[in-house]
Amino acid sequence: MAAAAEPGARPWLDGGAPRPGSPACSPVLGGGGRSRPGPGLERVGARSPSPAAAPGHSFRKVTLTKPTFCHLCSDFIWGLAGFLCDVCNFMSHEKCLKHVKTPCTSVAPSLVRVPVAHCFGPRGLYKRKFCAICRKGLEAPALRCEVCELYLHPDCVPFACSDCRQCHQDGHQDHDTYHHHWREGNLPSGARCEVCRKTCGSSDVLAGVRCEWCGVQAHSVCSTALAPECTFGRLRSLVLPPACVRLLSRNFSKMHCFRIAETVALEPGEGDDSVDGGAATGPGRETLAPAESSKQTLKIFDGDDSVRRNQFRVITVPRQARSEEVLEAALRAYYIPEDPGNLELHALPSQAGDAWARAKAGSARISEEEEGSRGPGSCEASPEAWVIRALPCAQEVLKIYPGWLKVGVAYVSVRVTPQSTARTVVLEVLPLLGRQAESPESFQLVEVLMGSRQVQRTVLEDEELLLNRLWDIRQTSLRQVSQTRFYVAESRAAAPRVSLFIGGLPPGLSPQEYSNLLHEALATKGAVVLDVACFAEAERLYMLVRDTAVQGRLLTALVLPDVLHWNLPPDSCPLLVFVNPKSGGLKGRDLLCSFRKLLNPHQVFELTNGGPLPGFHLFSQVPCFRVLVCGGDGTVGWVLAALEETRHRLACPEPSVAILPLGTGNDLGRVLRWGAGYSGEDPFSVLVSVDEADAVLMDRWTILLDAHEAASAENGVAEAEPPKIVQMSNYCGIGIDAELSLDFHQAREEEPGKFTSRFHNKGVYVRVGLQKISHSRGLHREIRLQVEQQEVQLPSIEGLIFINIPSWGSGADLWGSDSDSRFEKPRMDDGLLEVVGVTGVVHMGQVQGGLRSGIRIAQGSYFRVTLLKATPVQVDGEPWVQAPGNMIISAASPKVHMLRKAKQKPRKAGTSRDTRLETTPVPEGDPK
Repeated sequence: MAAAAEPGARPWLDGGAPRPGSPACSPVLGGGGRSRPGPGLERVGARSPSPAAAPGHSFRKVTLTKPTFCHLCSDFIWGLAGFLCDVCNFMSHEKCLKHVKTPCTSVAPSLVRVPVAHCFGPRGLYKRKFCAICRKGLEAPALRCEVCELYLHPDCVPFACSDCRQCHQDGHQDHDTYHHHWREGNLPSGARCEVCRKTCGSSDVLAGVRCEWCGVQAHSVCSTALAPECTFGRLRSLVLPPACVRLLSRNFSKMHCFRIAETVALEPGEGDDSVDGGAATGPGRETLAPAESSKQTLKIFDGDDSVRRNQFRVITVPRQARSEEVLEAALRAYYIPEDPGNLELHALPSQAGDAWARAKAGSARISEEEEGSRGPGSCEASPEAWVIRALPCAQEVLKIYPGWLKVGVAYVSVRVTPQSTARTVVLEVLPLLGRQAESPESFQLVEVLMGSRQVQRTVLEDEELLLNRLWDIRQTSLRQVSQTRFYVAESRAAAPRVSLFIGGLPPGLSPQEYSNLLHEALATKGAVVLDVACFAEAERLYMLVRDTAVQGRLLTALVLPDVLHWNLPPDSCPLLVFVNPKSGGLKGRDLLCSFRKLLNPHQVFELTNGGPLPGFHLFSQVPCFRVLVCGGDGTVGWVLAALEETRHRLACPEPSVAILPLGTGNDLGRVLRWGAGYSGEDPFSVLVSVDEADAVLMDRWTILLDAHEAASAENGVAEAEPPKIVQMSNYCGIGIDAELSLDFHQAREEEPGKFTSRFHNKGVYVRVGLQKISHSRGLHREIRLQVEQQEVQLPSIEGLIFINIPSWGSGADLWGSDSDSRFEKPRMDDGLLEVVGVTGVVHMGQVQGGLRSGIRIAQGSYFRVTLLKATPVQVDGEPWVQAPGNMIISAASPKVHMLRKAKQKPRKAGTSRDTRLETTPVPEGDPK
């Protein structure tokens, strides 16, 4: 524990400028080096602090037996000696010791300015990444925060800071000015320091820092030379500023707030901030010693909670070690910065040892790297079990943090005695914070537990004795002490308001019918937003909706924030991102995570979780925004259809839409220069291209399907199908091409797990095409075509295709480039569709090979197709069998605004530039 501070106020070090920290830097770190930062409270009589240049570290000189790199400068350590922190494994040159500003893991929680919990996704393999707690490489499956660049071993999660990015205002220390949010390490090996322009990244150690908002990279020492305010960098016009988002999420986890699906069940210990899986090694992850060696293995508990859960840390110490040495090793294992003089080890009752033996019985030898291990499998006897206990004390020095910003101090220190209550502490603190003129009754003392997965706030009763409260916390968990803070906050309660989006409801009902449905099954129109004025009720409705099905379909429940559009900067045009994770194999899932980190996660939506409507509702009051759709042509059509439905409710009724093609054909992406398909480009470069893209217009077409009778009926009697309307952007096919698309769609529905690559998908298309190569049905005898109410005689064809863009079937030019006096030159914004025929599969293959073009039939803006028989039809890659009847195709208004990727000027040979510099777009015309 840090040295005892005298009661009084302590200013932010260096005027509040942010400094790099470890394991995961907080938005503002005060640990510049004048004094050792401590946790939320201090024991009177604590030991002296560590040297100022090494905040919280316990360095000792060690002999190096393998190649080692410095964690400060990332250079190789020549010679046989280095300096290692016994707690967090920070390694340094001797010459670098005086420059170390990165705080030790044990004191990092005390440097968090605004506690924000992390959102850990499922375990995964992350090559050449390092744990932010123990600083070791991630060789086994590890965890990654879905919002920030934090990587952790599973057993290190309980010791992580609650220092994720603050992406919205939640009523607790809200502010308009944002500082750099530094995160240490895991930079690209070629990263350049913004200050000295030297390499600051490393693939060998956890070194260098990066701002998780603007992306600026620097050495930890150099970062102190940068201005503390963050401007959000190159993507500032695309980012939804956190000060413009409000979400009161008291009863909802960050996973719910960011709409991150919890697809994987949590393993033991992962649901909270307890130590994972029972036993875990200490910070050095040392090998467990066999029984016959000169060392012994002990299991250590840090309080009643860990004993009850049977979750402990394993340490290895010499058999002749003194009790003080064992205690210090136990504190290092739990990253506890307490003075050992205030603590002692208590042997657990025999029942705990028996539980240990039972848990271990029958187990094989387990490596120390495996989670959930129950001890050293080679030991025959049960290792000794001990619990760390705090010694009683008559008084403590408690740090009280202001619950509002711009106070000029980080915290004030007050002495707590057995008579001190929450009310007396508030009365003592207010004058120190300059609020002595205000009524003490309008303030309250709040206890905040800063867990890595959840930040819990508890308002203390006025008469609660604080010394007893602190003793209870220590008895429960000593580790919890360093993660607990006390805030004095204004007691005025913010009016609770939670917006719940409910989707998956049947469309087409009247308002009264939806109201009745809401009372009966908690449902409303196809999608609706409920504003709930009670946190508890909002949580109840949320859980109820997720377990409710209407007409056999589970409803969707999402927590949506409010966008404070009046706070947006004048030049802001935030990007609304939709990602279909099912497109492009696993690339969609990776892009979803990347865009959440590059932008505000509130502006990134997963289409499989509620569709596009929640995103358009969130941005409904934003005066100017753009849209990025990550998926195939069908996904793009889905989003454009939702945009058409909600256009009249948007303050920006005509947002421009960009495409990141993840599908198989990606014809619209090809036309707009976004490429034939995403192949792993840097997501940051993709966003820069979106920002520089040119706006173009594109026609949208409405297809009215009016079937005379159903394709089939159960009782043999034909039944009329209700008319329906679909929207078209690219093309509409009738006949053989729709039949191939239908066969492919059915094959994918039967075995969706096999359709994870573009190459495999195209192979399936070839296979189904070969099966139809001799197929002939004489489509021209089964349909009738009218163009502008004029009958058109059809040649002998097997497929009829209406095209709006000059790309069909994965990039083929079906219309052809030859001039023809009968028709105008095609454009995608000319209000005309081109009608082309194909004679069969062989003809289609020749078109896709560039050997032939289709048979030009007509050009117009209004078409009527009469189907005499049930015929396969596909629109933008979505196929079905259409019953006999009429298809009426007409232009929809207004045209949609699309974003076409700008051409880049070629760079001179031998030149290089930072990927974050702007590129120069080259204007061009608008060919179709």
